Parts: sequence; C-alpha cells; structure tokens
Amino acid sequence: MFDEIMEKFEGSPSQQAVVRLLLERGFSVNAEGRVVSGDIEIPNTQLASEIGVDRRVVDSTTDALLADDELRPIFRNISAVPSLRDLAPVLDLSVLTVEVADAEQSGIVAAVTGEIAERDISVRQTISEDPEFTDEPRLSIITDEPLPGEVLTAIREFGFVRKLELE
Repeated sequence: MFDEIMEKFEGSPSQQAVVRLLLERGFSVNAEGRVVSGDIEIPNTQLASEIGVDRRVVDSTTDALLADDELRPIFRNISAVPSLRDLAPVLDLSVLTVEVADAEQSGIVAAVTGEIAERDISVRQTISEDPEFTDEPRLSIITDEPLPGEVLTAIREFGFVRKLELE
C-alpha cells in the first residue's frame, strides 16, 4: 500500500516527503484539509520546515489526499499511537528492535514475544511497523527488565531475523 500511495505522487518528491511525514508520525488530515494529531492542528509552516519544503506543498498535498477516493479514508482516519520506545531510557525500560528479512512473514511477533514470555519477562509494549507503510519496518519490543543473552541468542536463531539491536 505504501508504494501505491507514493506512486500517486511520483511526479513530486516534495509531496512524497509530506505523505511520508504524515504516515511516519500518524498525522491525519481533517475535512478542512488541515493536518492534525487528534484534534490539535499542526501548522503547515511547521510541517514544511520539518521536511524542507514550502508551506504550499503541504497545502497541495492535503488537497490531493482529500480529493482521492482511495487515499481520503486512510488519511482522514490515521492516528498516532503513544510509543514507549523513546521514553524507555527515562522509564528504565529495555527496547529490543528486530529487523527482519521479510516483514510480511506471519508469526514474527508471536515467535519473538514467545521467547521473552518463556523467561517470565513482562512485555510493556510491542510496536510492529506496517510493511505497507514503511520502507524498512521494524519490530520493537519494550520490556520491564533487560533481556538476558540467552533470549537474544534464541531470537537471533530465527530464520527471519536480519538484525537485532538492544537499547
């Protein structure tokens, strides 16, 4: 789906940058064409500044998203989910990030969290980035305590694992 969305803007890298930002941050577009997080409006000038484009590019992109029958329901309904990933150091939590060879393979989350659960370690949050909306989707698992080496070794042995990162 991500590729299909980006193809609709293939003639405009600037508009693609706007779309990518909206998807990555979980920002939606309200009926008036304003970018919002929940009910909070985000000024187009700030969005434009973040990605290095003119404010009018944000305007034209949101207009195009609302005009497209396929994209309108996606961007009207997308929402951000609070993430413990960035808060983990402050809250004394551990983060395991798993990069996989094929993110569309089934059972990845179950296999990884199963290894953790077998050691009686509590999982506070899992964030599985959607391969349809992200170029390099990752699975992040936030736990109450550090993961022992044996868990990492067991997870690393799964055929789907390309890279592990522990924070």
